[in-house]
Amino acid sequence: MDFEKVLIDLKKGNVASPCYLLYGQEDYLIKEALNKIIEGALPANDRDLNLFFMDGENEDIDALCDTILTPPLIPGKKVVVLRNTRLFQSRNILPEILQKVRNYLENDPDTAVKYFTQFMRITGWNLDELSDDGWKRITDDEWQKIVEGDSGHDRETWLPAIIEIAIRRGIGTTEKRDDTERLEGVLKSSIPEGNHLIITAETVDKRKRLFKVISETGMILHFSPVKGESRQKNVLMDTARDLLAKSGKKLSPRAWIAVGRKTGFTLADSMGALEMLITYTGERTLIEEADVEEVIGKTKEDTVFDLAGAIADKNLTKALVSLKDLFDQGVNHVLILSMIAREIRFLLHAKTFIKSGKITSFQQNMEYDAFQKSVYPIIQALHNDKGKRGSKSALGTQHPYVIYHALKNSHSFVYELLVTYLEDLVEMDMAFKTTAKDPKFLLERFIVKVCT
Repeated sequence: MDFEKVLIDLKKGNVASPCYLLYGQEDYLIKEALNKIIEGALPANDRDLNLFFMDGENEDIDALCDTILTPPLIPGKKVVVLRNTRLFQSRNILPEILQKVRNYLENDPDTAVKYFTQFMRITGWNLDELSDDGWKRITDDEWQKIVEGDSGHDRETWLPAIIEIAIRRGIGTTEKRDDTERLEGVLKSSIPEGNHLIITAETVDKRKRLFKVISETGMILHFSPVKGESRQKNVLMDTARDLLAKSGKKLSPRAWIAVGRKTGFTLADSMGALEMLITYTGERTLIEEADVEEVIGKTKEDTVFDLAGAIADKNLTKALVSLKDLFDQGVNHVLILSMIAREIRFLLHAKTFIKSGKITSFQQNMEYDAFQKSVYPIIQALHNDKGKRGSKSALGTQHPYVIYHALKNSHSFVYELLVTYLEDLVEMDMAFKTTAKDPKFLLERFIVKVCT
C-alpha cells in the first residue's frame, strides 16, 4: 500500500483500515509514518484518553485484545499502538539475533539480554531448561536444526554468561507457545467501529498467519532500507525538508554539508541532528554552519552531557562506560560531579513542578511542540511569579527543551530519593577535598545507586 495514498485518505477523514502494519529497517521513517497516521486518525484533543501504547518487549496479547475491544473513554475514535512487536519473528532471524547477543554481551549486557529473550521466545527454550548447565545437554545437531545457519561451535564462550546475566536480571521463563490466534480472530471480525490498531515491527515472516490476516483485513506498509548514496541523500533531503518546513526553519548550504560530514547522511543520525539544531536555534529561522559545529560537535558518547543523560535514563551500563571515557580523557572529577549534581537538581525541580499540581496538562507521552504551547508558558509564569526570577541554575531558567526532558525523565525517580542523592553529592564533594578516596570509585558507587 502506498503511504502517500494513506495520508491523503486520512486528511479527508477516511481511516479506511482497522489495522495498519508498518515494518522495515528504516526506523526513523516508521516513527514518522506512525506519528502521521495517529495525527490523521485521532484528533489532538482526544489523544490523552483515547490513545494507548504498548511495547513489543512486554507485549501481552490478551491485554492487547482487551484494549482493542474496549470502547473509547470519550466518544470518538480510539487508537491502540503496539510498537516494535516480536509477533512476526521466526527462526530464520535467529542467527542475526545471536550475533547481536555476542556483540552486546561485554559492553551492553542489558541490550544483550533483550535479544537473548527474543531468542528464547522464538526457540521455545527457557531459563529453567538452560540454567545449571542445562544448555550443555543441547547437542550440536539439535542446535543446528533449531538455529539454522549458526553452527553453535562457540556457544560455550558466551551462552553460560548470558544465561547468568538473564537470571540476575530476573528474566522469567519463556513459554512454548504462539498465541496470536485470539488477535487474528479479533482482527477478522471483532474490532468495534472507530477503534484502530497500529503495529510496528523491524522484521516480519510473511508466512505467519497473523501477517496474512492483516494483509486481508488491514493495510501493510513496508519501509525498505534506502540503498545507494544518491537515493539515500534524496530521501534524506525530502524528509528533512518536511521537518524544517514544519518548524519554520531553513538550512544554509554550508550547514547542510556540515550535517552530512558529521552524520554520513544516514537518515536516523541526520534527522536526529536536525531536531537538535531546530531546538538549539530557537526563534532563528536559518540554521548556519556554526550552529552545526556548536551542537553536533558536542554529541559524542564520551561527553559529560551524555553521562548526565544516561543517569536521567537510569541506563547503568551507558553511564559507567561514559564515566570511564571521561576519566580516560582526563576530565576533572569535580567537573563531572558538578554536572551530575546539575542533572539531579533539574530532576528534583521537575518533580516539584509536577507535585505542585499546576502543570496538570503535562503528559508523559506529550510531544515537544505540544509542551511548548501548553506547558512551558505555565512554567515560565510560575518561575516569574511575584517578580522573583530566582537562581540562574533553576530549571525554569533553562531552554524549554531541557525542561521538557527533565519532566519526562522525572517520572522514573522518587522525590525523597532525589533529595537524598543531592545530600550524597555534597558528601562526595567533601570527600574529594578532605580524603584520599578514589574519585572514580566514589562516582561509580553513586551512579550504581541512582541507576538501580
